[in-house]
Amino acid sequence: MAWMALVPGCGSAKLPPMRSLFLIGDSISVDYGPFLAAAIAPWFSYARKSGEDLARANLDVAAGANGGDSRAVLAYLRARAAAGGFRPEVLLVNAGLHDVKTTAAGLQVSLAEYRTNLAGIAALAKELGSRLVWVRTTHLDDRIHNAKTGLGFTRHQADVDACNAAADEVLAALPRIDLHGFSRTFTDPFRDHVHFREGLPAQQAAFLAGALTQL
Repeated sequence: MAWMALVPGCGSAKLPPMRSLFLIGDSISVDYGPFLAAAIAPWFSYARKSGEDLARANLDVAAGANGGDSRAVLAYLRARAAAGGFRPEVLLVNAGLHDVKTTAAGLQVSLAEYRTNLAGIAALAKELGSRLVWVRTTHLDDRIHNAKTGLGFTRHQADVDACNAAADEVLAALPRIDLHGFSRTFTDPFRDHVHFREGLPAQQAAFLAGALTQL
């Protein structure tokens, strides 16, 4: 699926230079974030949820720059909005990999709540006057992921697919960048159970930057 097909009105107008962009996303975004900041520097002033060192200490835990699940992302954005002084022109957001963490109790965030949280994020972005751009959640390999011991949870690609389908429906009127589809083109992509090997986050950042500069 080409990202361009997911961006309404793509190519009809370009954003003026040096708009403010704020990123919040999962650990995948922690990896590609520095490359994205450099790639979009001519067009956007870049900021993100802080705490990259804390996030990198354990990428499987939602801490620091790792935004976590959709519930946590919505709560964080609501807190920033309530504090004032937070009105990015572009809000680049992803959540999904933490939502689909599965234990004996079930999904960390149910699909129904995921949909509600995404609708809440979209409504908040509208209140702030920010243009919400959604990043579709990257894939995993069930066999590789669930062979890793000590995580305390499993994940399944079917749940990732369900989250992406829900996002496509709930956010149908908003720009969505298909990082999932792009990342599926990589050969032997993972350095561990879900994170991408060296060199690939830079390619993901370039893909995202290309989409952002053509909105």
